[in-house]
Amino acid sequence: MTYDFVELNRNSSMPLYQQLYKNISTAIENGNLPQGTKLPSIRKFAEDLGLSRTTVEGAYQQLCVEGFIISKPQSGYYVNINISESKKQKNVQSIPKSLYRSENSIRYNLGSNSIDSETADIKLWRLHIKDILKKQDIIVSYGEPQGEIELRRAISFYSYTVRGVSCTEDNIVIGAGTQPLLYLLCGLLRNFGLNAAIEKGGFSKAEQVFNDCGFNVSHISCKSDGININELYNNNIKILFVNPSGNLITGQPMKISKRYDLIQWAEQSDGLIIEDDYNGELRFTSRPIPALQGMNSDRVVYIGSFSKLLLPSVRIGYMVLPPYLSKNYQSKSALYNQTASKIEQLALAKYICEGQLDRQLRRLRKIYAQKSELLNETLKREFGSAAKITLHENSLSVTLVLEDNGTDIEAEALKHGLKVSKTETENKNEYALRLGFAGIRTDDIVSAVNIIKQIYNKKR
Repeated sequence: MTYDFVELNRNSSMPLYQQLYKNISTAIENGNLPQGTKLPSIRKFAEDLGLSRTTVEGAYQQLCVEGFIISKPQSGYYVNINISESKKQKNVQSIPKSLYRSENSIRYNLGSNSIDSETADIKLWRLHIKDILKKQDIIVSYGEPQGEIELRRAISFYSYTVRGVSCTEDNIVIGAGTQPLLYLLCGLLRNFGLNAAIEKGGFSKAEQVFNDCGFNVSHISCKSDGININELYNNNIKILFVNPSGNLITGQPMKISKRYDLIQWAEQSDGLIIEDDYNGELRFTSRPIPALQGMNSDRVVYIGSFSKLLLPSVRIGYMVLPPYLSKNYQSKSALYNQTASKIEQLALAKYICEGQLDRQLRRLRKIYAQKSELLNETLKREFGSAAKITLHENSLSVTLVLEDNGTDIEAEALKHGLKVSKTETENKNEYALRLGFAGIRTDDIVSAVNIIKQIYNKKR
């Protein structure tokens, strides 16, 4: 037994045996020492705590008198009581019931935190993981801070052929997703000042990183063709976090003319663009537009991930740094720890090199095209002209905007085993939902939409 629960103040006016008695009795009352737990012998407890046997014996005697523990001849001292049922019930009821809701209670998932298990290449991924686990000489060492060289080489080829990203393995940094990579990047950007910008309605988790790192964050408005570049000049912005492949409000990719304007802003202002290419390769209604980074690799930091291509639980992302930032990073890379699993990195490298990621990408584009079409058609049929529907290919979701009739659809849907997410809308008379279609089975889409309609119509 460890004694972390025992805190003794040898300078206190309270005798040590009373302090020990109090520590043990409190642990029993809190349920930390369950009924039947065997306590250390008087001799061992005294030795381990640096106390006299008389002190421990005095505490044990008091505990026996009050019924907390009992002494069994030739055996030792045991906890004699358990936390009362009334106290257990009180503790449980003090915790909000919502915290006990399990993801298993979700029947229809129109959220954005998962993918349909039928679309995941789990069987093949498991084989690659098992193969890496057999290589004992490799997995018994720490991973490279910058990321495993095998994966960086694979990503260098993949990102160029799929997204037009210009890079080598030397300026790629691996991490456990966008947020950890952003924290790392923020430490390299001090020469650009502390004024950063993000699209209105943009990636809130990126904004949190900038705030945590002491940056002043401005929200830049968006037009139909993309971000309002004049606001970048007017606010003396030097760092812009943006997703050119799919605006989070309009769902549309940035027009090519606006891309040139954005590159020009970076060059003229000595600024830097952080390109969040979340699911940029997964566009399915048209050919994906090449990444902004390919237009000027000196002024763009590119960030990509594999969460919706492979498995959301496989937390591997990567960023491509301009040469001068890459040199800055490498000069102190030994001071950083790698946040992504070495085993998963090596498995992913093999998965890419054998062409399996390309095949999975083609398969997913077809599946997500079918899902989005079915969801869009069902929403139009059930809500008609009363709804505004916008497809967001990059986030694999649809925005449904309805007249606000006072119904909290998000909360009510959860009661029916349906997960949806309320999202912001500038019109106070509207209620907007973001419906992700990656995590729901195709056969369940119609039923999920019907639940939304039934909930909404109750108040009409």
